[in-house]
Amino acid sequence: MVQALEGFAVEDGDPVRTEHIATALTAGSFVYDDGATQTFERGGATTYVEHGRRTDGQWYVDDEGRFGSFWPPTYRASYDLHWIVENGSVVGLRFTELARGSVFIGRYR
Repeated sequence: MVQALEGFAVEDGDPVRTEHIATALTAGSFVYDDGATQTFERGGATTYVEHGRRTDGQWYVDDEGRFGSFWPPTYRASYDLHWIVENGSVVGLRFTELARGSVFIGRYR
């Protein structure tokens, strides 16, 4: 389990509560099913790397308590976050984009 999440009593598929979003995102870097990686910084910066190409953006918690991201110059998206738990340990997050319904599986590295 990721050390920053050791005290969290969650089960697979549980939603990430608003007050835990920052901790969940910044507990470690993520690797996605397609091999892309992403890091989230406490100050709101995020870096996504896909096939060696780096993109810098920002993340935030919106007025409805959801995770959102902004990728300059204009792309903005909101997501529901759910825990991925295996054998009693948090191993990642499931990101579901609200507008499109796309699902991204991010596992802590």
